[in-house]
Amino acid sequence: MTERQDSEFFLRGSEEIGKRLDREMNASLGASPFTALENMALACRLLADEGHARNLAGQITARAQAPGTYWTTNFAAGLAGTTAGNLVRMDGEMKVVEGEGIPNPGVRFHLWIYGVRPEVNCIVHTHPPYTSALSMVGEPLRVAHMDAMTFYEDCAVLEKWPGLPVANEEGRLISEGLGQKRSVLLAHHGLLTTGKSLEEAVYLAVLFEQAAQLQVLARLMGEIREVPRELALKARDFLLKDSIINGTFSYWVRRIARKHPDALS
Repeated sequence: MTERQDSEFFLRGSEEIGKRLDREMNASLGASPFTALENMALACRLLADEGHARNLAGQITARAQAPGTYWTTNFAAGLAGTTAGNLVRMDGEMKVVEGEGIPNPGVRFHLWIYGVRPEVNCIVHTHPPYTSALSMVGEPLRVAHMDAMTFYEDCAVLEKWPGLPVANEEGRLISEGLGQKRSVLLAHHGLLTTGKSLEEAVYLAVLFEQAAQLQVLARLMGEIREVPRELALKARDFLLKDSIINGTFSYWVRRIARKHPDALS
């Protein structure tokens, strides 16, 4: 590289570099090689491995191709025991129309969110430990690390626990608490993330718990420092690019498929 070329390289604007990155990421970060149901089963195993499934609490739901129906986990299997073959498809009354078993009763509040957010195609709800700890002390998610920027000004807080979420009133309160944001921290409860795809909702759920863990650890060391808003928004928009989301999800599920091949059965 000549001195002139070297100078031109470092003087390129962020917009030009960003366009090049977009082209390269779209070309190189591929989507998952698995089917939709295999992806869902592998996502459940991923969440279990990440500490989101210490009992039968927690669910994933996703809109099915048949209007008004949704794929979800089999209650008895839990996230850690989900396979592509034991997922169930339910209707808007939570009646199983395909598969054997029953959905987790907690998915009723998912239906409220789908009803008011037509752009949402997948919902993840879990009770991982660090997120649950924040929910117990009433501390919102603090976005102060690069890996957490996905939640900058895009994470709601439901400040009061509505009780066990198996009835319609809890569904109304949770859907209202989420509002138009992608994610919400549920008081005395856990997390909920949404996405236009399974990949997006799962990506956010994994990053949510990781961000909560960093927050708890940072608070042990001192006061958390804020980040400049302009930089945070740019980082958020970058990390929410489809190529980043889909490439990350593909990396995760390929790893999980090697570790838990029975999830594909």
